[in-house]
Amino acid sequence: MSLVISDEIIRASGLSEPEFLLEIVLLLFKQKKISLAKASHLLGMPRIRFQHELASRQIPIHYDVEDFETDLSNLRAAGRL
Repeated sequence: MSLVISDEIIRASGLSEPEFLLEIVLLLFKQKKISLAKASHLLGMPRIRFQHELASRQIPIHYDVEDFETDLSNLRAAGRL
């Protein structure tokens, strides 16, 4: 599916197209509709750069205890812990 956003809406926002896309992706991420990996992919930016953008806006990453435990398990299975 593709979504066409009129130039009028972009102009009214006062943002450039890349800035507008960033705001949409940030909103979706903040609402937990997309993952960190998906957000950075949609923006075409490295994850660490997207994380810096989140930090500059004081938007927390969605990383809970369950995620941490999964990461620990994966690291143990890979022999890294």
